[in-house]
Amino acid sequence: MFSFILFAWLLSCSAVLSVEVDLNLGRIRGINLTSRLGVPFHAFRGIRYAEPPLAELRFKNPQPVKAWAPATFDAEQDGPMCPQPWDNMTDVSEDCLRLNVYTKNLNATARLPVIVFLHPGGFYVFSGQSKYFAGPAHMMDRDCVLVTLNYRLGSLGFLATGSADAPGNAGLKDQVLALRWIQQHIHRFGGDPQSVTLLGYSAGSLSIGLHMLSPMSRGLFHRGICMSASPYGQWGYQTADVQLAQRQARLLNCPEKPLKDLVSCLREKPMQDFVSSYNGMFEIGWNPVLNWLPVIEQDFGQERFLLEHPYRTAQSGHFYKVPLITGITEFEFLSGAFFDLRNDSIREKLNANWEHFAPIALLFERDTPHSRQASAVLRNKYLGSGRIENPGSLQGLGRLYSDALIGVEYHRFMRLMAPHTPIYTYYFRYKGRYSFLKHPDTNQTFGAVHHDELLYLFNVPILTPLLKQSDPENSLIERLTRMWTEFARKGDPHNATDEYLRGLQWPLYNFQDQAYLEIDINLTAKYGNIHEERFRVWDELFPVPSF
Repeated sequence: MFSFILFAWLLSCSAVLSVEVDLNLGRIRGINLTSRLGVPFHAFRGIRYAEPPLAELRFKNPQPVKAWAPATFDAEQDGPMCPQPWDNMTDVSEDCLRLNVYTKNLNATARLPVIVFLHPGGFYVFSGQSKYFAGPAHMMDRDCVLVTLNYRLGSLGFLATGSADAPGNAGLKDQVLALRWIQQHIHRFGGDPQSVTLLGYSAGSLSIGLHMLSPMSRGLFHRGICMSASPYGQWGYQTADVQLAQRQARLLNCPEKPLKDLVSCLREKPMQDFVSSYNGMFEIGWNPVLNWLPVIEQDFGQERFLLEHPYRTAQSGHFYKVPLITGITEFEFLSGAFFDLRNDSIREKLNANWEHFAPIALLFERDTPHSRQASAVLRNKYLGSGRIENPGSLQGLGRLYSDALIGVEYHRFMRLMAPHTPIYTYYFRYKGRYSFLKHPDTNQTFGAVHHDELLYLFNVPILTPLLKQSDPENSLIERLTRMWTEFARKGDPHNATDEYLRGLQWPLYNFQDQAYLEIDINLTAKYGNIHEERFRVWDELFPVPSF
């Protein structure tokens, strides 16, 4: 009798904890959770949106997932992250082309706005998993459907030999396939496929800028929130990166030529070999930060993501135009400067051979007269004529890294996009208790650095507890999540009837007054080009290419 009662109780608990949805691929089973403020929602995690990119599919365009019916797909837990340098190797797999869907309403007629998060990480780290980086507890207090996803990283996602075997941009094509999956299936989760907003940070933000240019992405999304990056930096775009491919080949004992043999050999190597070789793929510390870059694809009969130079497409105006939010943080890449300065070897290399290492860290052309001139000008403008020291050079090197890696892209994105589409821009300055940069000796935060806004949009379990309504961060969480979801709903972050947004004045950007929203303890409309004098230096050294 007792065992029967226990079985019945377990069965009833299972009915409460799990939830199922029918797709044309087959049935899918998720789990019921609660948001930061206790609102119930449904979580479907680790859903395959593509076939595992193994064997002949490695380095190639992703293939749509095959139906799993009549089986039920277990989507109660996060799937694995894509291969990357990570301590927990049990959580890494090439079978990583997965996405998570979070929703409060499974009615197919609900038509809630869909927010799709493209994670940061320089195209070589991080994931869309909830347990490390992209917990949904904050956003699920809002009326939206949230999707987070993984895409291939590093050489497995961006190997580009300029050949049919590895044409490049595989990780970006993964994102496209996920967006196509969303168009086909998101209505089953209460989402509106005609109201999809891409929310990207850093590499994810750069991705959104490229989706606006790619014929593969046209019509798959309707708004963009581009946080701390764009495709319009001072670096160049190539049709291949053979040098990087050959470096990977050397590390894995593969032939460097012919390229067909290089790719064939790399295709046979275990995934673990790519993970173990990450350190050797960088040149000084973790520089260049953008080691793997998108390429302009040659036509080998494959569907191509990027057909021409991004600046050419942007200047022509012939791209997919969507309303935008974009912005930067006050201190951006101070973290990179902080750790480089604390590394005796890196600091001495910067002092001993600045002309060689500056272009690597700052992402511009190398070993040319112009490169040497630019290196000298930038050192003088940001660091003066003395030695680079710790901690005395932190402010100057922090600003230099921030502008080289983020600021120039942001500045040019505004210039190129504003004539064509409405843009709201922000400057994030909130100094919180938690941050992606804390001084290891004092455990104190420095201020708003790269990624810090994400701590208020998402629950980030690796850095913070689940923040409560009584915590000092509550007001910022409420404001950010509400502005972002209002924008996702109607292309405008304002809502005069919302208690947290009442009185918000966030003007659209224009070239005359250059309005932006300063996000701090308060939300304040301000005017004038952020860091104008600093960005002018870059424009003089690296003029925007003209096509």
